[in-house]
Amino acid sequence: MPEPDQHPAAHAGPEQVTREAARTQEAAQPGLEAGTQDPAPPGLEAVAQEVFAALADPSRRAILAALAAGGPATATDLAGQLPITRQAIAKHLGLLSEAGLVVAEPGERRRVRYRLDSAPMKVAQQFLAAMARDWDGPLAALRHTLNDSE
Repeated sequence: MPEPDQHPAAHAGPEQVTREAARTQEAAQPGLEAGTQDPAPPGLEAVAQEVFAALADPSRRAILAALAAGGPATATDLAGQLPITRQAIAKHLGLLSEAGLVVAEPGERRRVRYRLDSAPMKVAQQFLAAMARDWDGPLAALRHTLNDSE
């Protein structure tokens, strides 16, 4: 019997530890029950995670809004429209590019113009829709239970 302050896997064999890790990972994922499939394949979840991380910063959201309103632009163009330095905009554009939200297009005289790419945003929307579907059933059941107890 393991000590009270030790995890049971500390005395388990490798197969038991692997099964325990799998159960722990399943339990940590919202909306999943044992034996159900992940609502989004790992690749799509990674894209969604990058999009959410990129959108977490207000400066990056402002850059995306400026590109959406005015079309493709250079870092210098964006610096003229926003209260952000050109260097900071270039850094943010790099992160937005890594997330796939903007695409760099070579322009004249070594100027790079950035344009929006909505595909990663659509993946993030699909990820959120899948999570919402996972929550709809349990929330409806909770609402029903609460209404019945009144």
